[in-house]
Amino acid sequence: MARVTIEDCLKNVPTRFILVHMAAQRVRQIKEGSNVLIKSSKNEEIVTALREIAANKVVLKNKSDFTKK
Repeated sequence: MARVTIEDCLKNVPTRFILVHMAAQRVRQIKEGSNVLIKSSKNEEIVTALREIAANKVVLKNKSDFTKK
């Protein structure tokens, strides 16, 4: 994947709002030392997180946390 786009990520995530939260949480995990789930050539953490989401390596655990009640 040469470039990661929001549209690539939204194929696996229902809304942009949820995407932002998922990416932010994944960046924190990577910065704290979590293993990277895809091969990445010295990208920043945010790019790596978005690539993982686009590759469906990071998934939403509880969709009910983000749905309207």
